Order: sequence, then C-alpha cells, then structure tokens
Amino acid sequence: MNFSLIGIGATMALSAVGSGIGAGVAGMAAIGAWKKCFAQNKPAPFMLVAFVGAPLTQTVYGFILMNALKAAIGKMDPGLILGIGIFGGTAMGVSAWYQGKAGACAADAFAETGKGFGNYIMVIGLIETVALFIMVFMLGLIG
Repeated sequence: MNFSLIGIGATMALSAVGSGIGAGVAGMAAIGAWKKCFAQNKPAPFMLVAFVGAPLTQTVYGFILMNALKAAIGKMDPGLILGIGIFGGTAMGVSAWYQGKAGACAADAFAETGKGFGNYIMVIGLIETVALFIMVFMLGLIG
C-alpha cells in the first residue's frame, strides 16, 4: 500500500472538509441575518458574503500542499508524506471551520449594527493566519 497517496489525498480532502463546514456555518448565519433585515425592512448588507467566503481559502492552501507532496513522492519517506498530509490537512480544515464560526458571529453583528466590518475581518484574518502558517511550515518540511 502506498501511504504517500493517502497523505496526498488527505491534505486536500481534510482542508476542503473544513472549508465546507466553515462556509456552511457562516452561510447559515448570513441567511439568518438577511432574513432579520428583510423582516425589519432594513437593507440586507451584501458584505456578509465576505464572511461566508473566507473559509474557502484553506482549500487552496490544501491544494498547494497537496501538489508539493505529490512532487515529493520518491524523494521523501512515505510515512512522512502521510503525516504531513493528515496533520497539515486537519490543521487547515480546523482553521477554516473556526473561521466560519467567527464569520457567523460577524455576519450577525454586522447585519444588526452596520458597524465593525474592519474589526470582524481582522479577527477572520488572524484565524486565516493559522492555516497560512501550517501550509508554510509543512512546505518547509517537504523541501
């Protein structure tokens, strides 16, 4: 059995699962916030889409790491590729999941008050940084 291929697939799959969960959580909150706005005859802020889309970047990071792992087949121990894939993908996926949870809170707060967009984006950006660090550190392990 080629454990390298499992690690390569896990990187992409686990980061994408987190992105899906995060975007789903933030999306549900955005829909609820828009509903409240419509019910109160207030304008529904389109900017909530930024909170919903933020977790999707972790899938891109997973794709980048996946390609680097794929290029490393034959040059690295298959167990190391497996470990980097599983742990790197999981870390990026969890980052996306919690980014979505923060985005959900941000969507609710911004729709209600119309204030604080920059503050909310900063928090989401900090959570994003975890995924970026994971990608960069794992790429450093590869080569």
